[in-house]
Amino acid sequence: MPVLSGAVTFSRFRAEPAGNAPSDVKRWLAKGLKSGLFEPIDLKKTEDERAAGFVELENHDSTDFSTGSVLYGEYALFGFRIDTVKVPAAVLKAELDKWATAFEKQNGRAPTRGEKAENRASLRHMLRQRAVPSTKVHDVSWNLKTQQVQLWAASRKAVDEILLALETAFEVKLQPLVPASLAARAGIADDALVPTPELIGVEISNSEIPSSEVTHGEA
Repeated sequence: MPVLSGAVTFSRFRAEPAGNAPSDVKRWLAKGLKSGLFEPIDLKKTEDERAAGFVELENHDSTDFSTGSVLYGEYALFGFRIDTVKVPAAVLKAELDKWATAFEKQNGRAPTRGEKAENRASLRHMLRQRAVPSTKVHDVSWNLKTQQVQLWAASRKAVDEILLALETAFEVKLQPLVPASLAARAGIADDALVPTPELIGVEISNSEIPSSEVTHGEA
């Protein structure tokens, strides 16, 4: 729970409404979270290998999103949970080899390619039923007063996925709070952001100065 424990790996953005600002912030917040809530993978009913969505910050299994579980003063705090289910290729191969050995012993011949493919699918389904999903939760902090959003995610892929989920659920546009973006908002030209030689510690020698600019006072 980085947002409550003080970890510092996060990305910052500013939320800008796509339309009119919500008149009832609590209702808008609850509606947005509910629209993108996390739903666990149903191993018995689906072949999905991945599930993602919003969860409560302090209870990653809850999607009730009561006011007390989300609002902390002027901040909305919640999580974005990603579950994945994957059958390791090495485990599947070992089970398939074990089955092929037993098949050959029982039938006096090696299984055909079609028989192997059919059994591979059955074994994968069996192993998937036994698998435990791996879970990763990224914290989200949203200052509802300043509209600054912080995402506790290190990978670019995870950040992009959370941004898309937030923009879709809350109908906002999230602008990165980086120097280039801030300069653009302030109307500062790109060429004004180029580092000077003094800043990067580069000395320009006379040989690098055009001949028309060289002074003539020394022998």
